[in-house]
Amino acid sequence: MSARRRSVRRAAGPVRSGSTVRPAPQRDPAGSPIVPAMTVTETTEAAPVHLRVEHPSDGVVLLVLDNPAQRNAMSAPMTETWAATIRELHDDRSVRVVVVTGSGSAFCSGGDPRWIAGEPDAPVHRLRDRMLGFYRSWLSIRDLEVPTIAAINGPAIGAGLDLACMCDVRVASDKAVFAESFVKLGIVPGDGGAWLLPRVIGFSKAVELTLTGETIDAARALEIGLVSRVVPGDQLLDTARAIADKIAANPPHAVRMTRRLLREAQTATLAATLELSAAMQSLAHATRDNDEAIDAFIERRAPDFRGE
Repeated sequence: MSARRRSVRRAAGPVRSGSTVRPAPQRDPAGSPIVPAMTVTETTEAAPVHLRVEHPSDGVVLLVLDNPAQRNAMSAPMTETWAATIRELHDDRSVRVVVVTGSGSAFCSGGDPRWIAGEPDAPVHRLRDRMLGFYRSWLSIRDLEVPTIAAINGPAIGAGLDLACMCDVRVASDKAVFAESFVKLGIVPGDGGAWLLPRVIGFSKAVELTLTGETIDAARALEIGLVSRVVPGDQLLDTARAIADKIAANPPHAVRMTRRLLREAQTATLAATLELSAAMQSLAHATRDNDEAIDAFIERRAPDFRGE
């Protein structure tokens, strides 16, 4: 295994500046190659990756957007490392919860404008391919089987707000602000925001936020259901980690299947949801953790869940 791939593996700890992970070629359903989010030349050991990976507790992974000079804008190195890291986490069965936050004073200010405007003379089809690759890279967090928590420490703007909406749970600092501000730049929501935001806060509120481009504070975000909790900034990570630890303490198979069931139920019929529930319930009953949960309840002791 190369040093690059080891840079995002769990055993390696935080991703360090200069580590680069090359994503495997992706193909669409027809088998054609998908143009990557952006072209990045070979980096030197001093090149940034703009993403840190930490392991604050057993089964919990913390992803820190680390580009504070640009308010954690989604740079080319960050996007490339993000996609590779998510693939690593997807294959790591020891991971039970993923928490996403930002370094410095911002959560994420959206796409890096220098990359977005990096090919002003490119034909429309090239721009489309670039944006699709970028969107797919960040949306890959929704492919994880484990729950995800956004710990929103500061401004979540444009694609930064969309990233927060990609996560299952959103907890905000009282200093956080939010804006779906694409229209103010003469563009449309990216990263699936037009699909995600209405499902989080409802169609009418999403239309208002998107078409006005207005910025709202954490109190308003809590009021409309954009976030589930607002806490003082110095308590944000502790709060997010406490939620993550509670989730991680439950049987891993049951957590993964329940998370999948909740996601599928957002767009499925009741009948289809019941069918999926019955299938997953049968699988859950066949696990060692289900037996352990019952035994621990009867014996009045703490359970020992092993993901078996």
